Amino acid sequence: MAIDRTEEYLKKVRETEGMKNAILSSIAVDKNRAVAEFTLITDRAYAPTESERLRSLSARFLPEGFSAEVNIVKRVPDREILQKTVYKYLTASFPAAAAFMQEKDIEIELLSSGAHFYFNIASGEQTLFSSGKILDSVSAYLKTLFCGTFYGDVKLVEKVIDEGLLDELPETEEEYVPEIRAFPINEFSKLDGVDELPKHAVYIADAPMAEGQFSVCGTLVFFEERKYIKHNEKTNEDVEKSRFSLTVSDGTGNLRTTYFPKKATVDKVRELKAGDFVVLTGENEEYNGAVSFKASKLNFGRPPENFEPVKRKSKPVPKFYHAVFPEEYVDYTQAGFFDNLGKPDDLKQNVFVVFDLETTGLVHQPSMGKMDKIIEIGAVKIVNGEMKEKFSSFVACKDKLSPEIIKLTGIVDSDLVGAPPIEEVIADFYKFADGAYLVGHNVQFDLDFVKYYGNENGYTFDHKPFDTLTLSQERFRAGEVPNYKLNSVADYYGFTFNHHRAFDDACVTAKIFIELIKARGKLPL
Repeated sequence: MAIDRTEEYLKKVRETEGMKNAILSSIAVDKNRAVAEFTLITDRAYAPTESERLRSLSARFLPEGFSAEVNIVKRVPDREILQKTVYKYLTASFPAAAAFMQEKDIEIELLSSGAHFYFNIASGEQTLFSSGKILDSVSAYLKTLFCGTFYGDVKLVEKVIDEGLLDELPETEEEYVPEIRAFPINEFSKLDGVDELPKHAVYIADAPMAEGQFSVCGTLVFFEERKYIKHNEKTNEDVEKSRFSLTVSDGTGNLRTTYFPKKATVDKVRELKAGDFVVLTGENEEYNGAVSFKASKLNFGRPPENFEPVKRKSKPVPKFYHAVFPEEYVDYTQAGFFDNLGKPDDLKQNVFVVFDLETTGLVHQPSMGKMDKIIEIGAVKIVNGEMKEKFSSFVACKDKLSPEIIKLTGIVDSDLVGAPPIEEVIADFYKFADGAYLVGHNVQFDLDFVKYYGNENGYTFDHKPFDTLTLSQERFRAGEVPNYKLNSVADYYGFTFNHHRAFDDACVTAKIFIELIKARGKLPL
């Protein structure tokens, strides 16, 4: 509805020659005075009587009780203004590309309404602009500031390297050494094998990064004996033996492993039960690209009383984007100006990153088995109650995609060829989400993946999450929607999208989140 109202408003504004190319720059609302000030930008001469006509017109589009004021700005940019504007935007939004340019490398060709801009680049730098996303994004940004049309292209030129520019290139980021946290083991006693008394246990959350022999300590949450047959070559007989599948938790994570007891202690091990405190000693081994813990000793022991995990020190937020560069989310119809009047302060005073993932499967916690891989991340940043930035990338994956995932998502193996690896994408996503709340539909599922791969690469995603699934369950009474799946809630609001693609799902989730918080009036505690 907001799109239709904005288009209708601009259509009427542009009915006179002086406003033929006008754009709506902003609406400033003074709730105390019940006044909304419309700022319109035009590149043409206009009659003084236009102000009164536009004031009356604008008032008809406001809620009852509001009056309108109109501010008309005549803006015809010259070459210098456009050059500075393009360079400033490029530096802020695409720092990797801007690192190879100076303001003087931007060429402007003025038109009767608008302009053409060109990036003068050296051979070899054109790959930064080959997708066309930078050019399209700059064009769209200029349209929000100036009247007319804007078109961008690149020109290959010979450049002389200015040695002074080397000092301005992005610095390399500090090397990060992952922190392996540990706590003292209390009440240790022998059960099945000990060479040296273990004094400290590694946090289970940090165990995949540990090297050499180490111990973990926690509560048995799962314990099951399983029989298997082993052939004894000395006697040429098959012998029945026992192995134990167990899961241990220390409050930071779960560790699942298989333990093979000694013959002399198998009866003692068999007496263990869920709820017992144990110490497992062993080492990590890699199998099929996954790290798993191989236990060699099983004894008794417990964490300190009232154990509270120490928060892991995260890598600092990266200074620069390296693989995935956010783009401005542009609403080409300028929708949202009228709709923004009804948005609560909680929406406008906080920053939200609404995200979605596509993965190779449903295993989202190490305790469930081998973790599935992220193959696509899509996200939208909400600032001042409006969708402002987009983040979207495939993620490289060595595993062959299953027919089920291909059918569900439409993503095929060839889509992932040349995509950046997870360590680069997760670092860029951590930067994108800095200072924001995270939002998703059934958010915990995707958050488990992000936390796991974030931890693997030194990034702690401890952002507060909001879930549009639970917000929808709170908002809708029985029968209003057939269920609370994303597509069902989207249908209720009339949002159409390409389901099971990360950015499309994130985009519609962002729209739903805005509507749900508008209806609620504030964020949940």
